[in-house]
Amino acid sequence: MKIGFTGPLSGGQAAYGADNRDGLMLAVKELNARGVQVGGRKVSFEVVAQDDAADPRQGVAVAQLLADAHVRYVIGPYNSGVAIPAGRVYNDAGMLMLTVASNPKVTQLGYPRLFRVGVNDAQVGMSMAVHAATKMKARTVAVIDDRTAYGQGLVEEFVGEAKRQGLTVVRQEYTTDKATDFTAILSSIRAAQPDVVFYGGYSSQAGPMLRQMVTQGIRAPLLGGDGICTTETSRLSGGSLADGRVFCSQAGVVLEQADAGRAFAAKYRAAYQRDPLTYAVSFYDAAMLLADAMQKTGSTDPGKLAEQLAAGRYVGVAGEYAFNAAHDLKQSPVSVYGFKGGQPQALGR
Repeated sequence: MKIGFTGPLSGGQAAYGADNRDGLMLAVKELNARGVQVGGRKVSFEVVAQDDAADPRQGVAVAQLLADAHVRYVIGPYNSGVAIPAGRVYNDAGMLMLTVASNPKVTQLGYPRLFRVGVNDAQVGMSMAVHAATKMKARTVAVIDDRTAYGQGLVEEFVGEAKRQGLTVVRQEYTTDKATDFTAILSSIRAAQPDVVFYGGYSSQAGPMLRQMVTQGIRAPLLGGDGICTTETSRLSGGSLADGRVFCSQAGVVLEQADAGRAFAAKYRAAYQRDPLTYAVSFYDAAMLLADAMQKTGSTDPGKLAEQLAAGRYVGVAGEYAFNAAHDLKQSPVSVYGFKGGQPQALGR
Protein backbone atom coordinates (compact mmCIF):
# COMPACT_ATOMS: atom_id res chain seq x y z
CA MET A 1 0.00 0.00 0.00
CA LYS A 2 1.55 3.28 -1.13
CA ILE A 3 1.30 6.25 1.22
CA GLY A 4 2.08 9.61 -0.31
CA PHE A 5 4.07 12.16 1.62
CA THR A 6 4.27 15.83 0.71
CA GLY A 7 6.29 18.43 2.57
CA PRO A 8 9.13 20.96 2.22
CA LEU A 9 12.20 18.79 1.67
CA SER A 10 14.14 21.73 0.21
CA GLY A 11 14.37 25.43 1.00
CA GLY A 12 14.20 27.23 4.32
CA GLN A 13 11.76 24.76 5.88
CA ALA A 14 13.61 21.60 4.83
CA ALA A 15 14.33 20.63 8.44
CA TYR A 16 10.59 20.41 9.09
CA GLY A 17 9.98 18.41 5.94
CA ALA A 18 12.68 15.88 6.81
CA ASP A 19 11.38 15.67 10.37
CA ASN A 20 7.85 14.93 9.20
CA ARG A 21 8.94 12.43 6.55
CA ASP A 22 11.11 10.57 9.03
CA GLY A 23 8.31 10.34 11.57
CA LEU A 24 6.18 8.73 8.88
CA MET A 25 9.00 6.43 7.79
CA LEU A 26 9.52 5.27 11.38
CA ALA A 27 5.85 4.26 11.62
CA VAL A 28 5.92 2.44 8.29
CA LYS A 29 9.01 0.51 9.32
CA GLU A 30 7.27 -0.60 12.52
CA LEU A 31 4.04 -1.51 10.72
CA ASN A 32 5.89 -3.62 8.16
CA ALA A 33 7.89 -5.36 10.89
CA ARG A 34 4.70 -6.05 12.83
CA GLY A 35 2.80 -7.45 9.88
CA VAL A 36 -0.60 -5.83 9.29
CA GLN A 37 -3.61 -7.92 8.28
CA VAL A 38 -6.45 -6.23 6.38
CA GLY A 39 -9.46 -8.38 5.58
CA GLY A 40 -7.42 -11.53 6.15
CA ARG A 41 -4.60 -10.44 3.82
CA LYS A 42 -1.18 -9.25 4.87
CA VAL A 43 -0.29 -5.79 3.58
CA SER A 44 2.94 -3.86 3.55
CA PHE A 45 3.38 -0.12 3.25
CA GLU A 46 5.62 2.01 1.06
CA VAL A 47 6.17 5.76 1.36
CA VAL A 48 6.18 7.83 -1.83
CA ALA A 49 7.85 11.05 -0.66
CA GLN A 50 7.57 14.25 -2.68
CA ASP A 51 9.06 17.70 -2.11
CA ASP A 52 6.51 20.53 -2.32
CA ALA A 53 9.11 23.12 -1.18
CA ALA A 54 6.38 24.87 0.87
CA ASP A 55 5.24 26.35 -2.45
CA PRO A 56 1.54 26.22 -3.42
CA ARG A 57 2.18 25.71 -7.14
CA GLN A 58 4.70 22.94 -6.53
CA GLY A 59 2.33 21.42 -3.99
CA VAL A 60 -0.45 21.22 -6.59
CA ALA A 61 1.97 19.64 -9.08
CA VAL A 62 3.02 17.09 -6.47
CA ALA A 63 -0.63 16.34 -5.69
CA GLN A 64 -1.34 15.69 -9.36
CA LEU A 65 1.73 13.47 -9.61
CA LEU A 66 0.57 11.35 -6.67
CA ALA A 67 -2.96 11.17 -8.06
CA ASP A 68 -1.69 10.11 -11.49
CA ALA A 69 0.43 7.41 -9.81
CA HIS A 70 -2.81 6.05 -8.24
CA VAL A 71 -1.60 6.68 -4.70
CA ARG A 72 -4.76 6.52 -2.57
CA TYR A 73 -3.61 8.15 0.68
CA VAL A 74 -1.46 11.18 1.45
CA ILE A 75 -0.04 12.34 4.77
CA GLY A 76 0.66 16.04 4.43
CA PRO A 77 1.06 18.78 3.38
CA TYR A 78 2.76 20.54 6.25
CA ASN A 79 1.97 24.08 5.10
CA SER A 80 -1.55 25.52 5.00
CA GLY A 81 -0.71 27.51 1.87
CA VAL A 82 0.01 24.22 0.12
CA ALA A 83 -2.78 22.19 1.69
CA ILE A 84 -5.59 24.52 0.60
CA PRO A 85 -4.98 24.39 -3.20
CA ALA A 86 -3.58 20.83 -3.21
CA GLY A 87 -6.56 19.58 -1.21
CA ARG A 88 -8.81 20.05 -4.23
CA VAL A 89 -6.61 17.76 -6.33
CA TYR A 90 -6.60 15.07 -3.65
CA ASN A 91 -10.36 15.40 -3.22
CA ASP A 92 -11.07 15.18 -6.96
CA ALA A 93 -8.87 12.06 -7.13
CA GLY A 94 -10.81 10.41 -4.30
CA MET A 95 -7.75 10.27 -2.05
CA LEU A 96 -7.66 10.27 1.76
CA MET A 97 -5.69 13.25 3.10
CA LEU A 98 -4.34 13.54 6.64
CA THR A 99 -2.68 16.90 7.26
CA VAL A 100 -1.27 19.00 10.10
CA ALA A 101 -1.85 22.25 8.16
CA SER A 102 -3.38 24.53 10.77
CA ASN A 103 -5.27 27.31 8.97
CA PRO A 104 -9.01 26.93 9.76
CA LYS A 105 -9.80 27.21 6.04
CA VAL A 106 -8.24 23.78 5.42
CA THR A 107 -11.10 21.84 6.96
CA GLN A 108 -13.65 24.48 5.95
CA LEU A 109 -13.12 23.20 2.41
CA GLY A 110 -15.58 20.48 3.41
CA TYR A 111 -13.83 17.62 1.61
CA PRO A 112 -15.16 14.30 2.95
CA ARG A 113 -11.81 12.51 2.95
CA LEU A 114 -9.70 15.34 4.44
CA PHE A 115 -8.83 15.24 8.16
CA ARG A 116 -6.65 17.53 10.26
CA VAL A 117 -4.43 15.47 12.59
CA GLY A 118 -3.03 18.52 14.37
CA VAL A 119 -4.40 21.56 16.12
CA ASN A 120 -5.74 24.59 14.24
CA ASP A 121 -4.56 28.19 14.39
CA ALA A 122 -7.44 29.28 16.59
CA GLN A 123 -6.29 27.05 19.44
CA VAL A 124 -2.60 27.90 19.06
CA GLY A 125 -3.04 31.66 18.60
CA MET A 126 -5.58 32.01 21.39
CA SER A 127 -3.46 30.11 23.91
CA MET A 128 -0.45 32.34 23.20
CA ALA A 129 -2.55 35.49 23.58
CA VAL A 130 -3.93 34.30 26.92
CA HIS A 131 -0.41 33.47 28.11
CA ALA A 132 0.87 36.92 27.07
CA ALA A 133 -1.91 38.68 28.94
CA THR A 134 -2.22 36.56 32.07
CA LYS A 135 1.27 35.15 32.65
CA MET A 136 3.51 37.76 31.05
CA LYS A 137 1.25 40.69 32.06
CA ALA A 138 1.71 42.27 28.63
CA ARG A 139 -0.44 45.23 27.69
CA THR A 140 0.86 46.11 24.24
CA VAL A 141 1.91 43.89 21.35
CA ALA A 142 3.41 44.25 17.89
CA VAL A 143 2.57 41.55 15.35
CA ILE A 144 4.34 40.36 12.22
CA ASP A 145 3.16 37.76 9.73
CA ASP A 146 4.95 36.14 6.81
CA ARG A 147 1.96 36.45 4.39
CA THR A 148 1.55 32.67 4.16
CA ALA A 149 -1.81 31.08 4.89
CA TYR A 150 -0.30 29.74 8.11
CA GLY A 151 1.23 33.04 9.26
CA GLN A 152 -1.80 35.16 8.41
CA GLY A 153 -4.22 32.72 10.01
CA LEU A 154 -2.17 32.47 13.17
CA VAL A 155 -1.82 36.24 13.57
CA GLU A 156 -5.53 36.76 12.93
CA GLU A 157 -6.44 34.34 15.72
CA PHE A 158 -3.81 35.77 18.08
CA VAL A 159 -4.92 39.36 17.52
CA GLY A 160 -8.57 38.51 18.03
CA GLU A 161 -7.92 36.88 21.39
CA ALA A 162 -5.32 39.48 22.40
CA LYS A 163 -7.92 42.23 22.01
CA ARG A 164 -10.42 40.22 24.05
CA GLN A 165 -7.74 39.94 26.74
CA GLY A 166 -7.30 43.72 26.76
CA LEU A 167 -4.02 43.95 24.83
CA THR A 168 -3.43 46.82 22.42
CA VAL A 169 -1.85 46.13 19.03
CA VAL A 170 0.62 49.00 18.54
CA ARG A 171 2.17 47.80 15.26
CA GLN A 172 1.18 45.32 12.55
CA GLU A 173 3.98 44.50 10.14
CA TYR A 174 4.50 42.04 7.27
CA THR A 175 7.38 40.07 5.82
CA THR A 176 7.69 36.92 3.66
CA ASP A 177 8.68 33.33 4.29
CA LYS A 178 11.84 33.96 2.21
CA ALA A 179 13.03 37.14 3.95
CA THR A 180 16.33 37.44 5.84
CA ASP A 181 16.53 41.19 6.54
CA PHE A 182 13.99 42.61 9.00
CA THR A 183 15.71 45.94 9.69
CA ALA A 184 12.89 48.21 8.54
CA ILE A 185 10.01 46.47 10.30
CA LEU A 186 12.02 46.04 13.49
CA SER A 187 12.91 49.74 13.50
CA SER A 188 9.19 50.53 13.35
CA ILE A 189 8.49 48.09 16.17
CA ARG A 190 11.31 49.43 18.33
CA ALA A 191 9.78 52.91 18.08
CA ALA A 192 6.43 51.56 19.31
CA GLN A 193 8.04 49.89 22.36
CA PRO A 194 5.64 46.92 22.65
CA ASP A 195 5.70 44.62 25.66
CA VAL A 196 5.83 41.56 23.37
CA VAL A 197 6.27 40.82 19.67
CA PHE A 198 4.18 38.05 18.08
CA TYR A 199 5.39 36.46 14.84
CA GLY A 200 3.20 34.33 12.60
CA GLY A 201 5.65 32.25 10.60
CA TYR A 202 8.43 29.69 10.80
CA SER A 203 11.83 29.25 12.40
CA SER A 204 13.62 30.02 9.13
CA GLN A 205 12.67 33.67 9.67
CA ALA A 206 12.19 33.70 13.46
CA GLY A 207 15.83 32.79 14.15
CA PRO A 208 17.38 35.63 12.11
CA MET A 209 14.61 37.97 13.29
CA LEU A 210 15.50 37.28 16.91
CA ARG A 211 19.17 38.00 16.27
CA GLN A 212 18.28 41.32 14.61
CA MET A 213 15.90 42.21 17.46
CA VAL A 214 18.79 41.86 19.90
CA THR A 215 21.07 43.91 17.63
CA GLN A 216 18.49 46.71 17.51
CA GLY A 217 18.04 46.67 21.27
CA ILE A 218 14.46 45.37 21.28
CA ARG A 219 13.99 43.75 24.66
CA ALA A 220 10.44 42.50 24.13
CA PRO A 221 10.11 38.70 24.05
CA LEU A 222 9.37 37.04 20.70
CA LEU A 223 6.17 34.98 20.72
CA GLY A 224 4.84 32.60 18.09
CA GLY A 225 3.07 29.36 17.34
CA ASP A 226 4.18 25.84 16.53
CA GLY A 227 6.11 27.11 13.50
CA ILE A 228 8.84 28.52 15.77
CA CYS A 229 8.55 25.99 18.60
CA THR A 230 11.70 24.09 17.66
CA THR A 231 15.45 24.01 18.13
CA GLU A 232 15.74 25.49 14.62
CA THR A 233 14.73 28.88 16.04
CA SER A 234 17.61 28.80 18.49
CA ARG A 235 20.09 27.42 15.95
CA LEU A 236 19.25 30.02 13.31
CA SER A 237 19.50 32.85 15.83
CA GLY A 238 23.18 31.98 16.07
CA GLY A 239 23.36 30.81 19.66
CA SER A 240 21.36 30.77 22.87
CA LEU A 241 19.45 34.01 22.19
CA ALA A 242 16.12 32.16 22.40
CA ASP A 243 16.67 31.30 26.06
CA GLY A 244 14.25 33.37 28.12
CA ARG A 245 13.28 35.44 25.06
CA VAL A 246 11.18 33.13 22.87
CA PHE A 247 7.81 31.67 23.86
CA CYS A 248 5.58 29.55 21.66
CA SER A 249 2.51 27.35 21.78
CA GLN A 250 2.23 23.88 20.38
CA ALA A 251 -0.40 21.15 20.32
CA GLY A 252 -0.14 17.60 21.57
CA VAL A 253 1.34 16.01 24.62
CA VAL A 254 4.76 17.04 25.87
CA LEU A 255 6.84 14.05 24.76
CA GLU A 256 9.15 14.13 27.77
CA GLN A 257 6.20 14.00 30.18
CA ALA A 258 4.52 10.83 28.89
CA ASP A 259 5.81 7.26 28.66
CA ALA A 260 4.67 6.88 25.04
CA GLY A 261 6.25 10.23 24.15
CA ARG A 262 9.57 9.35 25.72
CA ALA A 263 9.55 5.99 23.94
CA PHE A 264 8.83 7.65 20.59
CA ALA A 265 11.58 10.25 21.07
CA ALA A 266 14.07 7.53 21.98
CA LYS A 267 13.16 5.48 18.88
CA TYR A 268 13.43 8.56 16.70
CA ARG A 269 16.87 9.47 18.08
CA ALA A 270 18.10 5.91 17.61
CA ALA A 271 16.92 5.88 14.00
CA TYR A 272 18.07 9.35 12.90
CA GLN A 273 20.65 10.54 15.46
CA ARG A 274 18.72 13.74 16.14
CA ASP A 275 15.79 14.90 18.23
CA PRO A 276 12.32 15.05 16.68
CA LEU A 277 10.98 18.51 15.93
CA THR A 278 7.36 19.65 16.17
CA TYR A 279 5.35 17.29 13.98
CA ALA A 280 7.35 14.08 13.52
CA VAL A 281 5.10 12.46 16.11
CA SER A 282 1.95 13.58 14.27
CA PHE A 283 3.11 12.06 11.00
CA TYR A 284 4.01 8.89 12.89
CA ASP A 285 0.55 8.82 14.47
CA ALA A 286 -1.14 9.52 11.13
CA ALA A 287 0.38 6.38 9.59
CA MET A 288 -0.67 4.33 12.60
CA LEU A 289 -4.16 5.87 12.43
CA LEU A 290 -4.43 4.92 8.76
CA ALA A 291 -3.36 1.31 9.42
CA ASP A 292 -5.75 1.08 12.37
CA ALA A 293 -8.67 2.21 10.20
CA MET A 294 -7.76 -0.42 7.58
CA GLN A 295 -7.73 -3.16 10.18
CA LYS A 296 -11.04 -2.07 11.73
CA THR A 297 -12.84 -1.84 8.39
CA GLY A 298 -11.09 -4.74 6.67
CA SER A 299 -10.76 -2.40 3.70
CA THR A 300 -8.25 -0.20 1.92
CA ASP A 301 -10.91 1.93 0.23
CA PRO A 302 -10.34 5.64 1.03
CA GLY A 303 -14.07 6.31 1.37
CA LYS A 304 -14.61 3.53 3.89
CA LEU A 305 -11.51 4.58 5.81
CA ALA A 306 -12.82 8.16 5.95
CA GLU A 307 -16.11 6.91 7.40
CA GLN A 308 -14.19 4.99 10.08
CA LEU A 309 -12.04 8.02 10.95
CA ALA A 310 -15.09 10.28 11.15
CA ALA A 311 -16.90 7.97 13.56
CA GLY A 312 -14.06 6.25 15.39
CA ARG A 313 -11.41 6.96 17.97
CA TYR A 314 -7.71 6.14 18.09
CA VAL A 315 -5.19 6.87 20.83
CA GLY A 316 -1.74 7.70 19.48
CA VAL A 317 1.48 9.02 20.94
CA ALA A 318 0.43 12.68 20.63
CA GLY A 319 -3.06 12.16 22.02
CA GLU A 320 -6.54 11.02 21.04
CA TYR A 321 -7.68 11.16 17.43
CA ALA A 322 -11.44 11.64 17.36
CA PHE A 323 -12.90 14.08 14.86
CA ASN A 324 -15.82 16.49 14.87
CA ALA A 325 -18.15 17.11 11.94
CA ALA A 326 -15.61 19.44 10.29
CA HIS A 327 -12.90 16.74 10.59
CA ASP A 328 -10.95 18.72 13.16
CA LEU A 329 -9.80 17.01 16.34
CA LYS A 330 -12.47 17.15 19.03
CA GLN A 331 -9.83 17.93 21.60
CA SER A 332 -6.11 18.49 21.63
CA PRO A 333 -3.99 19.85 24.46
CA VAL A 334 -2.02 23.00 23.71
CA SER A 335 1.11 23.75 25.75
CA VAL A 336 3.18 26.91 26.01
CA TYR A 337 6.95 26.52 25.74
CA GLY A 338 9.95 28.63 26.63
CA PHE A 339 13.57 27.94 25.66
CA LYS A 340 16.40 26.72 27.84
CA GLY A 341 19.78 25.67 26.50
CA GLY A 342 18.44 26.20 23.00
CA GLN A 343 15.68 23.62 23.56
CA PRO A 344 11.92 24.24 23.84
CA GLN A 345 10.77 23.46 27.40
CA ALA A 346 7.10 23.09 28.32
CA LEU A 347 5.82 25.69 30.75
CA GLY A 348 2.30 24.27 31.06
CA ARG A 349 -1.10 24.36 29.38
